[in-house]
Amino acid sequence: MKIYDSVHGFIHFNDLESALIDTEVFQRLHYIHQLGISYMIYPGATHTRFEHSLGTMHIATQIFDQIGNDPYWRQIVRLAALCHDLGHLPFSHVAEGVLLGERGHEEWTLKIIQSPYLEPIWEMVKRVYPDQPVAHHIAKLAIGEEKFTETPFSSWEKIYSQIITGDFFGADRIDYLLRDAKATGLSYGLFDYAHLIQMLVVLPDGKLVIEENGRESCEALLLARHFMQRRVYQYPASKAYSFHLARFMKILYGDPKYTSTIENYISMSEPEIICALQSAKKNPSHPGHLDACALFDRKKRFRAISLPPQVALAKLIEFKERGRISDHKIHWDLESKHSLKNSPPIPILGAKELISIPSDDKNWLYLTPEFTFEL
Repeated sequence: MKIYDSVHGFIHFNDLESALIDTEVFQRLHYIHQLGISYMIYPGATHTRFEHSLGTMHIATQIFDQIGNDPYWRQIVRLAALCHDLGHLPFSHVAEGVLLGERGHEEWTLKIIQSPYLEPIWEMVKRVYPDQPVAHHIAKLAIGEEKFTETPFSSWEKIYSQIITGDFFGADRIDYLLRDAKATGLSYGLFDYAHLIQMLVVLPDGKLVIEENGRESCEALLLARHFMQRRVYQYPASKAYSFHLARFMKILYGDPKYTSTIENYISMSEPEIICALQSAKKNPSHPGHLDACALFDRKKRFRAISLPPQVALAKLIEFKERGRISDHKIHWDLESKHSLKNSPPIPILGAKELISIPSDDKNWLYLTPEFTFEL
C-alpha cells in the first residue's frame, strides 16, 4: 500500500502500519495543523500532523536502513515514527505551554500509545513478533530518552530513538524542516538530507556520528534550522497570532476535565475552536472577545516584540507603569536563565564537532498597537 506525499513522493506502508493509520487517534492528525496558525501569515502552511507523521516514518526508515538490519527493530522504528506526534493539541504547539506546561505533548503521546485505542494494533504486531514488549519499545522510541523515564535505554535503543527524535539527525526534524519550507514557499529549510543520511555511521561504542564528508550537509541543516526559526517559527507576526490563539484556547479548554481522560483530550478540535472564536467575536462580554477580534482583524492584533536575553523584568514593569498600560493590553514571556540550554555539538568523525547556532528569541513582549516599546 502507498500514499502519495507532496514532499517524498510515494510513501509505502504494510498491513500493520495501515491498521495504525486507520485508528481514530491517528486519523485525528488530519485535523491538526503542523504550523499551528501560521497559515494566517503563510497561506500555504495548511499541512497537517498526519502527512508529517507519514514523512517522519519514511525518513526514519531511510536512516535505519543506513545503520541497522534487524527486521523487528525496523518495524518498531516505523511504528514509533508514526506515533511520535499522537499527543499534540489542536494547532500543534500553540497552546501547549498554557494547557500542558512542562509535561508537553509527549506525555499524551505516551498515554495514547499505552491506551485501549491502540492495544489491538500492538496485539497484531505481537502475533508477528511474539514475546516482545511491542508497546513498550514503540513508546520508548517515539518519546525519546529525554522524556521517557519508565525504564533505562539500552545502547541500541538510544540509537533507534535518535533516528526519530534526535536533535540533529532525527527524522522528525528533517521532515518538518523540508515540509514547512515547501508549504510556506521559503527555501531556507531545504538541505541535502539524502547525503546527510548516507554519511551516518555507528561507532563501536554505540555513538551515532557523521562522516567527515558529510560536514557540509550538517552545516546546511544548521542553517536551515536557524533561518526557519527566524522566518517561520519565531517570526513576530506568527508569534502574535499564536499568542492570541493560546490565550483563547486557555479560556476554552481551561477546565481540568479536558486533561483528565484521553477521551476528553482527543475531543478538543480545531473546528470547535474556530466556531468558538466566531461566537466570542460577536459577544463583547465573552472573556475571549479581545483575542477573537484580534485573530479576525489584524489591525487589533498585538505586536510581538523580540527581547534580548538580558532584558530586565524591572524595565518592563517600569514601562507598563509609566504608560499606564492595563493588564489586558500587555503581556510578556521571559525565559528563566536555568531554562536556557544550548544544543549539544554535532559529532563528526575525524573532525572538529559542529556547534549549533543558538536562538536568542526566548523573550517576547506582546503589546497592543497603540503603544511603542524601546529598549
